[in-house]
Amino acid sequence: MNLANKITFVRILLVPVFIFFMFFGDFYSHLTAMLVFIIASLTDTLDGYLARKYGSITDFGKFLDPLADKLLVSAALISFVEIEELSIPAWMVIIIISREFIITGLRSLAATKNIIIPASLHGKYKTTSQMITIITSLFILCLNSSLRKFFNMDPNGIPLLKLIPFILMFITTVLTLFSGLSYIFKHKYLFLKNQ
Repeated sequence: MNLANKITFVRILLVPVFIFFMFFGDFYSHLTAMLVFIIASLTDTLDGYLARKYGSITDFGKFLDPLADKLLVSAALISFVEIEELSIPAWMVIIIISREFIITGLRSLAATKNIIIPASLHGKYKTTSQMITIITSLFILCLNSSLRKFFNMDPNGIPLLKLIPFILMFITTVLTLFSGLSYIFKHKYLFLKNQ
């Protein structure tokens, strides 16, 4: 296993660490969860850079890297549904995760026909939106916890702290849905029997 793949594997190992700290509910655990998520996200950039720089792109890496990304994002979004103060509805998370399954299936189908489906601009917008939404929501969790711990304030009395995660999540859901549909329509020829 080369260095890039080892870093990707570390990202997978950070997923249960992130989940562990998410559910303590205090300021320090939320802060730790946010830092773990940011570090895990940065490893995605690092492993890709190293793989390209040293020409160590492997089939195993091509499998492991998107898997690690999906595990990390899915863990965060599913965790958010359980946290009432974020007001993130389950249907949004279901749409986002369903899109990932569908596009993974589409890429697998394309691979059987020796076709590679590259990442699209819409897909990159989707990924950026997801990261912004997750990190912002984690920051708001830290802010809520700090208001309780250090200022003895109830963050539920500040509607904006619930509204921001919902709005960001709604935007992310729309971008994710649009990205998924664009992939399907662009590559619909894969479903034709004669291809």
